[in-house]
Amino acid sequence: MKTFLLSALVGCFLLTIAHAQSGGAKISGHITGLKDTTCVLAHYYGSTQYIPKDTARVDGSGNFVFATSDKLPEGLYIAVAPKNRYIELILDSDQEFSFSTDTANVIQHMKVTGSKENELFYTYQQQLGKLYEGVQAMNTQKTLDAAARTKQMSDLQQQAQTYRTQFLKDNTGTFAVKLLKATAEPEVPAAPKAANGRPDSVWVFNYFKKHFWDDFDFSDERFIRSPVLQRKLERYVKELTVQQPDSLIKEADFLVGRAKAGKNKEIKSYIIWYLTSQYERPTVMGTDGLYVHMFEKYYATGEMEISDPSVLKQIGERVATLKPTLVGKMMVPPAVSDTLGRPVSLANLKADYTVVYFFDPHCGHCRESAPKLKKFVDDYKGKGVEVVAVATAQTPEEWKKFIREFKMGKAINGYDYTAKTNYQKQYDVWTTPTVYILDKNKKILARKLPVEQIEDFILFQKRQQASATAKASVKK
Repeated sequence: MKTFLLSALVGCFLLTIAHAQSGGAKISGHITGLKDTTCVLAHYYGSTQYIPKDTARVDGSGNFVFATSDKLPEGLYIAVAPKNRYIELILDSDQEFSFSTDTANVIQHMKVTGSKENELFYTYQQQLGKLYEGVQAMNTQKTLDAAARTKQMSDLQQQAQTYRTQFLKDNTGTFAVKLLKATAEPEVPAAPKAANGRPDSVWVFNYFKKHFWDDFDFSDERFIRSPVLQRKLERYVKELTVQQPDSLIKEADFLVGRAKAGKNKEIKSYIIWYLTSQYERPTVMGTDGLYVHMFEKYYATGEMEISDPSVLKQIGERVATLKPTLVGKMMVPPAVSDTLGRPVSLANLKADYTVVYFFDPHCGHCRESAPKLKKFVDDYKGKGVEVVAVATAQTPEEWKKFIREFKMGKAINGYDYTAKTNYQKQYDVWTTPTVYILDKNKKILARKLPVEQIEDFILFQKRQQASATAKASVKK
């Protein structure tokens, strides 16, 4: 399900940013150490995907030419050769230039003619590379005492900072400088002291996060065709933001708002697409609430344009299934009955926690997890925890056979004799087993949890509850 939807989304999104330009591109290259092979010219699409644009045959002397009839979309490209060799190149409006280098050290041997952006891009890297070599050489000098080593290190760092500052100042407005500034960390000033007399780490974090996007140009579409935007999004959303729906939604809307302010439709669309794609099947439980939010606020309203209506329809159907089953929602009670045909009522279960286990009696994973679930049922029966095991497929006879085989009699076993329940649409059960954990009010605390983690999760919840109770009593 995920693979299809995200593939379709990528396809639709690429259509919105594809545009041919007249004039063509011609990039002549010479690479010493490379011969009689093929190179591919591709631009980045985020940090993990590449879009091929041309191929060129490398002759016996290491010469080759990329040539296209139309100009290529501007951005950061890579010339990819066998054995994972690649060379990064900036393509701006001037797309006729040449370069030469050596496989022994691509950056230090790089010479570019006819492209100011690439000249700057590699001049900067070469200069810092020389300073780094100075650091390496210093580290091999065993005669230096600690004080001398510290001074030399400080001098080299100061040289690097001075060079960087002047380079950025002298070349303001170039994409090379934009790339360098966007990839740099925010400089955090000295922090005020906290109550314990130490630097306030919370202040440092908040300052870093607040200024994380200061040097990123949300109006420059070329960042889509570079690894920078995706990497910054990844870090900001997954490392600097608390992984719970309210926090994620706030930051997602902030990022989309910054893109709107930058007045670049492609940047905005990329951010919406990326955040949506990351949280349909998130790694942190419960954060798929962001996926629902992104669809309802941006896709369903038409703000995020999708060229294929069928894709929008399928995402909408997925959201309609997902939304009622999100963490924090009240579970809709399954319409099932026990082995004697008596209705099973979640509302009547007087338990602090209820585990709802959806399974298929013939499912290999279900049969593998059943002994573990049985042990959990036996250990916690009568201790404020109930387990409701619901068979989603097979006949009543197969269901009862499963209960007998795995001795699940202490669980509350349920089956829909009317066969009217669509477990995929109503409970997002696309694979079995699927586990939900509910609180005493039957609100969803966890979903899609492995059977092996049920006990640990409930014990954690109990500790959290005990801690909250203790804090409340202290305040009184």
